[in-house]
Amino acid sequence: MNTFHRTTVAPSPDDLTNLSQHLHTSQTPLECSERRKKLAILFGGCSTEYSVSLQSAYSVITHIDSSAYACIWIGLHPHTGQWFWYRGDPERILNDSWFSEDFCIPIFPSTDQSIHGFHYMDNGILQTVSLDAALPILHGKNGEDGTVQGLLELAGIPVVGCDLLSSAVCMNKEMAHRLVAAEGIAVPLSFLIRPPFNRESLQQAAETLGYPLFVKPVRSGSSFGITKVHAVEDLFPAIEHAFLHDSAVLLEETIPGFEVGCAILGTDHLTVGAVDEIELSGGFFNYTEKYTLKHAKIHVPARISDHKAEEIQAVAKKIFRILGCNGFARVDLFLTPEGRIYFNEVNTIPGFTSHSRYPNMLKEIGLSFTEVIQRLLETGVSI
Repeated sequence: MNTFHRTTVAPSPDDLTNLSQHLHTSQTPLECSERRKKLAILFGGCSTEYSVSLQSAYSVITHIDSSAYACIWIGLHPHTGQWFWYRGDPERILNDSWFSEDFCIPIFPSTDQSIHGFHYMDNGILQTVSLDAALPILHGKNGEDGTVQGLLELAGIPVVGCDLLSSAVCMNKEMAHRLVAAEGIAVPLSFLIRPPFNRESLQQAAETLGYPLFVKPVRSGSSFGITKVHAVEDLFPAIEHAFLHDSAVLLEETIPGFEVGCAILGTDHLTVGAVDEIELSGGFFNYTEKYTLKHAKIHVPARISDHKAEEIQAVAKKIFRILGCNGFARVDLFLTPEGRIYFNEVNTIPGFTSHSRYPNMLKEIGLSFTEVIQRLLETGVSI
């Protein structure tokens, strides 16, 4: 029987930034480790939003205070899901060339909560790295839906941001709407579809909701699988498309007006950024529009009265609390021409580049991108 020896090591600061250093160089303890916290940044993942994760993670990595945090970059392979300790240049994350044997070593989270970290093999010896916290910068399924959060919690690693339950609930649009509606906040009318389904019943449901309507996967991000349907002949192709992204689908009424968003930062005391507004020239805010703004504009602050903005912020904070969010999230809502507010969804790990909606809403109230990250980490890492 093979016998494994376990030793506990800490990453050298040079290991994390020096491209010329080989992966198998012996590790040395962190200098002044009592001052620097070991923080894992998770990026990549088996998700249709893999490329967005790389952009967000790069922005976060390059704005973290290195005097306070020793960062360990953990890349999740987009096809296999394998975890790797990446020790190359962060630019390779941005251009998606990070996965290389020269810079990656396979790791796996430890199920021993006293370790609160991960293991890797070095010349047949089981090595261990303990962490103070982990910040998942993973968008969509297999990262933003509670799966990774649950794994980290099982390993005893503190999670910066929403936990397993709030992540899973917010990812499930139908469940989130039920909980929020129970607290008296307006939500769009919808109809849940699970296979097998009756085509006639679906046509009747669509007629009741009225055209145009939206067909949405229950659990999906960045508008993947969503179709705006204007007529019955387009209904079932849209449903089939949505089922490619999830095992349950929603038919949802269209709310007139426009979408507004609120960036929320904190857990006990909540900081809310300026309300933003999405202006569309046609269609809806799909994946292409979100990342190219080809036919859309985002106004920060929104072109609404201060009173209405305060009302929207209050509703967003209430939703944040109802769904058990913590750390950070972006709450998206609809504002009708009559001034009524409807809940749309919560993004528990919103886009986090320096030009993304979330940091720009906080920038409008005076918080720089670096300050946003610093305050976020303070909610999840004991300094």
